[in-house]
Amino acid sequence: MDNGEEPKLFQRDFILTFFSHFTFASVFHILIPTLPIYLKRLGSTEIEIGLLIGIFAISSLGLRPLVGKALLKTMEKRFMIGGSVLYALTSIAYLFTPPFWPFFIVRVFQGIAFAFFHTASLTLIANISSESHRGQSLGYFSISMTISGALSPSIGFIINNFSFATLFLVCFGLSVCSMVISLQLKGKRPSPSEDHSIRRIFFLSREALPPSIINSFSLFIWGALTAFFPLYAINHGVSNPGLFFTTIALMLILGRVFGGRIMDLYDREKVILPCLICYIVSMSILSFSKTLPMFILVAVIFGMGQAFLMPVLVAYALTRDGTSAGPVMGTFTAVSDLGLFLGSVIMGIVIQTTGYSTMFLCLAILGFINLNYFYFFVRKRK
Repeated sequence: MDNGEEPKLFQRDFILTFFSHFTFASVFHILIPTLPIYLKRLGSTEIEIGLLIGIFAISSLGLRPLVGKALLKTMEKRFMIGGSVLYALTSIAYLFTPPFWPFFIVRVFQGIAFAFFHTASLTLIANISSESHRGQSLGYFSISMTISGALSPSIGFIINNFSFATLFLVCFGLSVCSMVISLQLKGKRPSPSEDHSIRRIFFLSREALPPSIINSFSLFIWGALTAFFPLYAINHGVSNPGLFFTTIALMLILGRVFGGRIMDLYDREKVILPCLICYIVSMSILSFSKTLPMFILVAVIFGMGQAFLMPVLVAYALTRDGTSAGPVMGTFTAVSDLGLFLGSVIMGIVIQTTGYSTMFLCLAILGFINLNYFYFFVRKRK
């Protein structure tokens, strides 16, 4: 990107990474509405479900900064291949591991696989994108995860027509597809860069921390939803909770396809603010919602905020740091994973002691705290 020639938006590696990420993310999204039900049928409590769902994120969190640092010297495609192979192995392992501890260990390794693949794929896209189109490029790329989120939850019908064993075999096949596509990548060889250690804290990017914390708060909310909304919906007579996640995914697709350029045309801070408000409104409504139409309304509002928040925060973090993408992506994804883990674990305890409505209201309050953190501690003190 230093030769004066603007990189094309849709390069060969962009397209290959898009489809590799799509198949990889499909496994993630297939398991979102199904694992809580699977664990519940095996006799797990809400707290155990929260831990087993959330440990995926915490194991991923621990490795992401190290992966980001390693990407300064190692091609991204190697981590993508390694992550997809490990994802395939853990998908098969679900067939033989009952909860709690055997299942727990498999979730740890699947989190490690996700750290490898997701950090590397985001870094690759950031490295091959120009600064002037980085938000748009990241937004388009994240559609790969969004489309899988729209289609994959509905594969829950496999549970009813076949079995959970079939579900895990499908996950294995998709992971292998991701590996095969990743093998076709040319990759980008790391170039020697100056030492920016003064801006690093234990492999973390100091300048990327504020946007990472904002995303962590939003993923705290998302982590709680993925772990417990399926059970909440079933308790209120909704036979297919996947419709909620499919609606969110469709909103993400529409927002990023038709509004992708917004993230580069306007001040990124002005894009972040309304996104955070959407989280507050959607969780407030969900706290008293009990019917499918109300759940769909919540999904529409939530999806509007989520459509722009993650890509614009990644671009914001890269702009604030201004150095190599690897450590920035390692910081951003690691801190984000912390929110994903804490959301399922802490809200599992809240549900056990209070109830679902109180839990959703707590998520709305957390969204309000996130909004204030951004407005008063990030935007005002920049």
